[in-house]
Amino acid sequence: MTHALEQEIGGRTSTDRFWQHDVADLLRVGPGFDLRDIDPSATLGTAGTKGEGQSELDRATQHMRELQEQLYALSWTGSRDRVLVVLQAMDAAGKGGLVNHVFGGLEPYGLELTAFKAPTAQERAHDFLWRVEPHVPAPGSIGLFDRSHYEDVLVQRVHQLAPPEEIERRYGAINDFEHRITDDGVRIVKIMLHISPDEQYRRLAARLDTPHKLWKYSPSDTSERSRWSDYMEAFQIAIDRTNTPHAPWHVVPANEKWYARVAVQRIVLMELEKLNLHWPAAEYDVSEEISRLNATRELRWP
Repeated sequence: MTHALEQEIGGRTSTDRFWQHDVADLLRVGPGFDLRDIDPSATLGTAGTKGEGQSELDRATQHMRELQEQLYALSWTGSRDRVLVVLQAMDAAGKGGLVNHVFGGLEPYGLELTAFKAPTAQERAHDFLWRVEPHVPAPGSIGLFDRSHYEDVLVQRVHQLAPPEEIERRYGAINDFEHRITDDGVRIVKIMLHISPDEQYRRLAARLDTPHKLWKYSPSDTSERSRWSDYMEAFQIAIDRTNTPHAPWHVVPANEKWYARVAVQRIVLMELEKLNLHWPAAEYDVSEEISRLNATRELRWP
C-alpha cells in the first residue's frame, strides 16, 4: 500500500532513509538475552539525528492515525482486532513524554490509556490480574498500559511484598492471560524503556531544579533508585519468564528520548501493518444512498 509516509525520495522512501534496519527485529528479545548487553545510549537501526528523528516521528504519525482509524472502522464490521502497548521502565525513563509524542496525534475515540498506580485496598483483595482485565482494549482500539500487571512481579519482587512462590505463580498467570487475550484478537507490544542510572540521576536532578517539574518528583524516587541492581535483576527474570511468541518483549534504549519515541512508534506501526488493515466496504447500495441524499438537498429550516 502506498501512503504519505512512504513517498519516494531519490528512489528510496522517507522511512528507508531513516531506518536502515528493522528496528523491531533489532530490539526484540531473543535467545540468550542479557539486559547488561543493552547500551541505553544506543540508537540501533538508524544513523539519523535528533532532528531527523523528529521529522520521521511527524511523518509516521499521519500513517499511524490512518491505520488506527481503519482498525476502529473494521470493528464496526465485527473484527476483534486491537493492539495493547505495555510500557514498563524505571522512574524518569520517559514514559509520559513518549505517550504524548507517539500517541498524542491519534484519534481519542480509538485510544484507551490506563496508568496503573499502587493497588487500592479493594484491588489487593483480589488476584493481581483482577484490576487489569477490565482495561484490555475493546475491539478496534489501541490500548496503552503506563505500567501494568508487570508491577506485580517487579516492585513486589524487589520489595518482597509477596512470597517467592507467589511471584513464580504470577509469571505463569501472566503468560496464560496474555495468551488468552491474543487468541481473542489482541496484538501485544511489550516495551521496556531502558535508561542508565546516570541518565536517571540527571533527569531526577533536573526535576528538583525546575519549579514546574517538582510535582513529578517523589522522595520515593531516590529510595527506589538505590535498589537499581535489584530492579535490573527483576526485569531480567520477568522478561525471561514472559517473553513468548505471542507476546514478545522489546527493550528500547531510552537515554536519547527522541530515539525511544521514534523506535516505539515504528514497532507499533509494524504491528498495525501486520493486521493488513483496510477500509471496510459499504454494507448498502452507495448509488442508491447518493440518490436518496440528493432528494433531500432542498430541505430548509424553518
